[in-house]
Amino acid sequence: MDILAVWDFDEPAASEAKFRALLPTGEAGFDAEVTTQIARALGLQRRFEEARSTLLGVREARGRALVRYHLEKGRVANSSGDAKASIPDFEEALRLAAALGEEYLAIDAAHMLGIVEDASAALEWNIRAIKMSEEAEDGQAQGWLGSLYNNTAWTLHDQGRFAEALDLFEKALTFRVEQGKPEAIRVAKWTVGRCMRSLGRTDEAFVIQNGLVQDRRDGYVFEELGELHLVMGKPDLAAEWFAKACEELARDPWLSANEPERLNRIKRLADH
Repeated sequence: MDILAVWDFDEPAASEAKFRALLPTGEAGFDAEVTTQIARALGLQRRFEEARSTLLGVREARGRALVRYHLEKGRVANSSGDAKASIPDFEEALRLAAALGEEYLAIDAAHMLGIVEDASAALEWNIRAIKMSEEAEDGQAQGWLGSLYNNTAWTLHDQGRFAEALDLFEKALTFRVEQGKPEAIRVAKWTVGRCMRSLGRTDEAFVIQNGLVQDRRDGYVFEELGELHLVMGKPDLAAEWFAKACEELARDPWLSANEPERLNRIKRLADH
């Protein structure tokens, strides 16, 4: 069974239910793999203690299930705010996956190290993961490229290397268009527009975000339109967009947990 095919990462509760419905599969190793995915779904719902408890039941797993155990243990640590504690598990997952020839899982581990490590090490891990994905024989392993281009671009962006970041954001967009996944394409367009704002290419950034806002309500697009109107010297219009952004993003548990200052800034600018 293809575990990826069971997942809907936008609906972790539904994914949890689907994985629970698979158990028992009749094969101990695969049961352990499925259990790790239940833990992942719990983590995405921010039910971290339940996720940890679930993983305890498969800590003696072997083979691919053990790789997944370390991946999900690391993800729970990172998502609950302890990125440093996640590093040994991601390193062990990478070591085990490489030894087993599990390309997809090895890239997953490298990509997570690119997320949790400090800036310089993160960039090295991201570049390594891109190389692994580009050279992979497995189709699913090659499928990591969109996320890896995006993550590496953000690392460069955070270092102020905006032109290099834009090159990779545009690569990610091209990859997503080739995949034909509308939501991923939308996110990739947003990141291109966001990076253009950092480069001072305000008019081009506005065209992208204004195009995205026509499709549906999106707090992150509203936020960008607020930022762009500030740059264009239109604080009153900016405040209107920030108010819309605040209404949407206040309901985003990830943003509240991980970027409270960003959310507070949006609220302040909405009250202009």
